[in-house]
Amino acid sequence: MSFGKLFYITLGCAKNEVDTDRMRSLLNAGGYDEVDAPAGADLVLVNTCSFLAAATSESIETTIQLAEETAAGARSVPIVMCGCVPSRYGSDLPAELPEVAAFVRTDEEDGIVSVVDGLLGVERQAPSHVPSVKRTVEGAVAYLKISDGCDRFCSFCAIPYIRGGYRSRSAESIIAEVRDLVAGGVRELVLIGQDTGIWGEDFDDGQVGDGPRTLAGLLRAVAWAVRPEHVWIRVLYLQPEGMTDELIAAIRDIPEVLPYIDIPVQHCSAHVLRDMNRSGSEEELDRLFEHLRAEIPGMVIRTTYLAGFPGETDEDAEAMLAFMDRTGFDYTSVFEYSQEEGTAAAEMEQLPEDVKVERAQAGMDLAESLGFAATAAHVGEVAEVIVDGIEEGDEGTELIGHAWFQAPDCDGAVHLDASEASVGDILKVEFTDSFCYELVGHVVEGE
Repeated sequence: MSFGKLFYITLGCAKNEVDTDRMRSLLNAGGYDEVDAPAGADLVLVNTCSFLAAATSESIETTIQLAEETAAGARSVPIVMCGCVPSRYGSDLPAELPEVAAFVRTDEEDGIVSVVDGLLGVERQAPSHVPSVKRTVEGAVAYLKISDGCDRFCSFCAIPYIRGGYRSRSAESIIAEVRDLVAGGVRELVLIGQDTGIWGEDFDDGQVGDGPRTLAGLLRAVAWAVRPEHVWIRVLYLQPEGMTDELIAAIRDIPEVLPYIDIPVQHCSAHVLRDMNRSGSEEELDRLFEHLRAEIPGMVIRTTYLAGFPGETDEDAEAMLAFMDRTGFDYTSVFEYSQEEGTAAAEMEQLPEDVKVERAQAGMDLAESLGFAATAAHVGEVAEVIVDGIEEGDEGTELIGHAWFQAPDCDGAVHLDASEASVGDILKVEFTDSFCYELVGHVVEGE
């Protein structure tokens, strides 16, 4: 029996994708079906992002456009706005967005079935089945959220106000989800959170018992749980302070864990980092990355540069570019600083917009130069590639996948001639050419 048909829209980062997936799983278990267009839906759920002002605007514009489209059709469809925008702006939204039937904060999402039931007039005591592992992932890659919230209060960031303080998920719940995902065919697990490196630091002895209480211990437990299946484990969103010797050794020594280090430094200038309410200096970061390269030969490094932060001088910007060049990052995401309402940095003296744009562009130009060269350096290598999709084009069928040194959805892809492979297969591939962040290869052998 179906209680209704739902359409989902997810905006923002991978953490939002996970949250939508959890709500979808609860609603599926509660008797709701999913459709692939709003025209066939009884209700639309929009999971929003509010990390930056631009993301908030996109979330609101998408919701309003959706309301206009449904109103222009044969019938109006209730819209539920979930996630970061309701969490950030709360009680102001009903008056500002009368098009929305209900608002659900991030900490209310486990009650999504009751919200939808109420809007669609479904009366019952409770869903007939509530899944213990709330995921519905299809495909080769799954993002696995190991924590939520943040205690850092970086002066440019609104996340602690949106998602609250740092909370590690229990190892027991994470491992249960791992086993479920791998049983469903997932070949790569991407561990995410606002600050993955400090996972477990908020546990007390009663919560942990004999289980892991550091990220290194969790990685060992996850690796043990996936064996004997051939599964990759990748960790994103590590902070410099979280790179302990124990964690470095775990990344180096656990076969399933990829030697891929994602550390969003934001800047290298000590005074800019201080104004960001972050720690560190250029000298400390140099030592960190030199140590990482010595301990994990051949590793790939991703980072982030926030350009145009209040108080950043021309010399600071030049030092950051020199730091990026000297360190030789494989991938760098460069963002222009955004003045976010409610953050400490919003009250600081702002740089002119043209200066921010110029510095961000200089950062992106260097990031591309370094990244394209790092990608080209893999030409001639043979490595494993996970098949993510099969595309039909004018020139025939093409397999699209990614190698261990490419984080899904952000680092480029590998393009292969058609073969007998299916999504989720792991193939041994020789890379024959590159363009920008993309690689071309041919299959040497399959798994």
